Amino acid sequence: MNSYHIPDNAIITVAGTVGVGKSTLTTALAKQLQFQTSFEQVDSNPYLEKFYHDFERWSFHLQIYFLAERFKEQKKIFESGGGFVQDRSIYEDTGIFAKMHADQGTMSKTDYHTYTSLFEAMVMTPFFPHPDVLIYIEGSLPSILSRIQERGREMEIQTDVSYWEHMHERYSVWINEFTACPVLRLNIDEYDVHDSESMSNILTKIGQTIAKKA
Repeated sequence: MNSYHIPDNAIITVAGTVGVGKSTLTTALAKQLQFQTSFEQVDSNPYLEKFYHDFERWSFHLQIYFLAERFKEQKKIFESGGGFVQDRSIYEDTGIFAKMHADQGTMSKTDYHTYTSLFEAMVMTPFFPHPDVLIYIEGSLPSILSRIQERGREMEIQTDVSYWEHMHERYSVWINEFTACPVLRLNIDEYDVHDSESMSNILTKIGQTIAKKA
């Protein structure tokens, strides 16, 4: 047990929409806690490029691939004894992205039903190693758009603002209904990963959230 009363075998997952600083917070927390990190691997994804050229044809394949890879990663983290900070959760895939494709018609109702049935059978069971806490990073849309501009990824900057508005709304709905594990909500305008006092406050809140679960 460390000074922040966070168990050495804890699994901490960081969630939130694009541009809120998931990777930055994941890295900072892991450094403070001397935990390992788990980041999303996209380079080896065989469907991603195809998906961007044809959403309707490849959305189901992409989501099944993500589900399998995240499930394997969660299992590996648990079997290695915990002590991880994880960038992006398995829950966002179904609650945000698969649902968005189903709502917009880029995933058929049959495929969406198959996907959600598989997700529930694999993940929404007592046997799945849910995180000890899910840190949800939130913020106003202007703050998030500002961060997207600052990090300068061309594909994101060229994306229509309406897309980010839509994602922002979906994430707000999703987190308000999320019950799979304890949630700690952090506002991006109220902390600084480069400030030791700010990080200490976050670690204290993580410890308190995990303690409530116990």
